[in-house]
Amino acid sequence: MEHRLFPHITRACQGVIFTSLNLVKSLMEKTHTNKGLSVFVNVVDKIYEIGRNVTDDFKKNIKIVFDEYLPKWNYRAVPQLTN
Repeated sequence: MEHRLFPHITRACQGVIFTSLNLVKSLMEKTHTNKGLSVFVNVVDKIYEIGRNVTDDFKKNIKIVFDEYLPKWNYRAVPQLTN
């Protein structure tokens, strides 16, 4: 989810007890602002594989950049170009 949407979606869902995924989806889809922001929701119900290992070559060519304020929780992987 795009971080800029958090306050708007939070406001749209405020005070509602979530009883189903469809309810949450419909509330999020009703999110809008006076400036023209509207939200489209796609639920990805794919089962993701866990415990997947990466190759040593991949580890050599990827740089992990940790966030300055919350390095334990926020980081990004930046692929490095190889020649």
